[in-house]
Amino acid sequence: MFSSLRVRNYRLYFSGQVVSTIGTWMQRIAQDWLVFELSGNSPIALGIAVALQFLPTALLSLWAGVLADRMDKRRLLTAIQSGMAVQALVLGLLTVSGLVTIWQVYVLCAVLGTLSALDVPARQSFVEEMVGRRHLGPSVALNGAVFNMARIVGPALAGFAITWVGTGWMFLANAASTLAVIAGLLMMDPDKLFRGPKVVSAGGSPLREGLAYVRARPDLVTVMAVVFFVSTFGITFFASLAVVAGNVFGTQADGYGLLSTLLAVGTFAGSVMAIRRNTKGRPRLRVLLTATFGLGALEFIAAFMPTYLSFGIALIPLGFATMTFMNTANTMVQTAVSPEMRGRVMGLYVLMLLGGNPLGGLMVGWMAETFGGRSPFYIGGVISALAAVVCAVVLLRRGGMTWRARPFTGFRILRGRPSPTPTCAGDASRRVVSPKPERALPSRQAS
Repeated sequence: MFSSLRVRNYRLYFSGQVVSTIGTWMQRIAQDWLVFELSGNSPIALGIAVALQFLPTALLSLWAGVLADRMDKRRLLTAIQSGMAVQALVLGLLTVSGLVTIWQVYVLCAVLGTLSALDVPARQSFVEEMVGRRHLGPSVALNGAVFNMARIVGPALAGFAITWVGTGWMFLANAASTLAVIAGLLMMDPDKLFRGPKVVSAGGSPLREGLAYVRARPDLVTVMAVVFFVSTFGITFFASLAVVAGNVFGTQADGYGLLSTLLAVGTFAGSVMAIRRNTKGRPRLRVLLTATFGLGALEFIAAFMPTYLSFGIALIPLGFATMTFMNTANTMVQTAVSPEMRGRVMGLYVLMLLGGNPLGGLMVGWMAETFGGRSPFYIGGVISALAAVVCAVVLLRRGGMTWRARPFTGFRILRGRPSPTPTCAGDASRRVVSPKPERALPSRQAS
């Protein structure tokens, strides 16, 4: 289950992530609450901050994927993490000194969003480079477990610490925690990374090659579509939880932090189950669609919980379904692509996952102002459940595709272009090309 931790490079990365991700979640909680305070508890202002943070993803993630395929990912991530540390430091100093204004927070949200747009495709595609394809599935799930463990610890610490020392110190703590990731990246042995083949263009645009690669996979297109609708309209907790905590139940920052922690308890349990599931085989589309429908149904039910306690308890199974959905989608995509295309495909995946968040953030603020603080939950739940049903119906009607969807096994590359015919395990009518044995290549062979 934890075999990837035997790899020294991944162990260094994993250790840094444990520390840094806690700091990241402390900053997220503090940043939301700071905007909420500076704006007089305005859901619209919070939606604007969220939109500014995620808008760069919609604009840059595809090109960030191209960059991840072309550059040394370790050096690229080191530079990006350094920029994130500076952003957190500036925001922390402005807040502690009492000079912070809401326009400054908006600018720094956009800076963080730009850095995150560059970071996620590189970080996602770097996982296989550290551990190799054999340990990829468990590593993706383990990263999810760390992320959601931090979602338990970070909001819990931030929610109570904000009431004691204020939001500014949360930003400074995050700046310090980012140094752990930078140290881990610098301590890695580049010669022991599992480098992919050098990316050579077939003569066209690298971005177009990546899009054509995805377009040749109907299964992959389905995953991207589901991820877009659910992440845009269903998984809006980054904005809607603060609105529910402050405007529906009348709690302070500690109440918001507790709700985030309860949601994270469910997502952490879901990520632990994902580790076990990913060691037994590749994920199936059926699991993804079932988790999507369950996420929508549970979110709809949570919206009508009458008390703060019952609402918080309802967030636990919602978090479990959310993590099952996100981990299944991530693993399906990562195990489906060839190494030389992984950065570009993950750039598109990140665009589908986060690119709709500017719309989602503004939508949450508008719905909360117009229909009440609970509305983002029941509207988002309905849209998520419908997305699962529509995709299931489409797949059932497609020739050669059944509800018992086959796991991804990748597909062939011909002169830098994707084969027009996808390959699935167990389909005797389609040729499946087994991957070559992996080996760690010297860093000089990296693109």
